[in-house]
Amino acid sequence: MKQLIVNADDLGAGEARNAGIFEAIEAGSVTSVSILPNGPALEDALRGIRALRLTGVSFGVHFNISEGKPIAAASRCILGSDGCFRGKRRTQSLLLGRANSELEKEIRKELSAQIMLIQDAGIQVDHLDGHQHVHVLPAVVRAAAEAANTHGISWVRIPEEPCLDFGERSSQVMEEACFFSQHASAARVLYDAMGIHATDHFRGLLLKGELPAETWLDFLESIPVGLTELMVHPGRADAAASGPFAGFSTAAREKELAALTDGRFLAALLKTGVSLIPYPDIGD
Repeated sequence: MKQLIVNADDLGAGEARNAGIFEAIEAGSVTSVSILPNGPALEDALRGIRALRLTGVSFGVHFNISEGKPIAAASRCILGSDGCFRGKRRTQSLLLGRANSELEKEIRKELSAQIMLIQDAGIQVDHLDGHQHVHVLPAVVRAAAEAANTHGISWVRIPEEPCLDFGERSSQVMEEACFFSQHASAARVLYDAMGIHATDHFRGLLLKGELPAETWLDFLESIPVGLTELMVHPGRADAAASGPFAGFSTAAREKELAALTDGRFLAALLKTGVSLIPYPDIGD
């Protein structure tokens, strides 16, 4: 049997992004969402969750220590001189080595603060993943696994994706997919040892901004038997957006939204018999 979780990342990054994600949920094509705790539109996101007319959607924490402002008190290692996180590249460099005691303490503190912010808002957190996949980088993995156990989170994303033929991709997309897949493969071992569950398969690194709207049938037939997570980034464009999350609400997001909601995805699910589900309760 094939089961598919379609998880939309970055809820809270902006009101336009939120609007697109909720459209995809209401259309029945998104079954899970990752919430950005330090996103500037978090309150709008929480209002939208409470107003949802559909059940059967799982919610997770999209742990972020690379962009925007922290939730916890000021830290020296993970923040720049402006009091914000250091950005994608500098943060990756910082997290690729083994964490010293100070860095590890800061990661744990920020991680706990972000999880508790979402749980204290009344959201049941079913899964944990990382903005720009920081949760599979060496300095973060153990802290993230322990935080998941501490806060009762059963699932973690393992962004390990085979380089299948989905058409031409830029060298940057291919390099990033290989980079995160390699670290995810190593992280899976520790998460598994710590009792944190992960889906059998993952897709989305190679499809970011390029969901297979014309070939959903081929895509669904290609995924293996078992449980697969498909990471997506739907949203509405916002030309007036500014700040570190301005790029999160662009025309590329609308392209993904259209691919998920124009009817072809749901039709392909029916034809292939793939079951669309949220993150399941452990024991289901």
